[in-house]
Amino acid sequence: MQPVKIYTTGMCPYCVRAKALLDRKGVDYEEVDVMMDLDARRDMQQRSSGARTVPQIFIGQTHVGGCDELYALESKGALDPLLAS
Repeated sequence: MQPVKIYTTGMCPYCVRAKALLDRKGVDYEEVDVMMDLDARRDMQQRSSGARTVPQIFIGQTHVGGCDELYALESKGALDPLLAS
């Protein structure tokens, strides 16, 4: 399974929703809280081509995007193959 990294903040309902989907699927992920960590926020922005919103989700080296994009992948049946690749 590909490693999953999700950049979040503690007060973000979309982060909670994205993590809930990953949890339901039994996916282990690394969560990075960027609320007070400027270095982590810069890393997130660099990896995501400048995105400033959370969550920002990466599966392996693939930038999925945010919560809506994660759920769209799940709806199309494309999330599981991406996780497995």
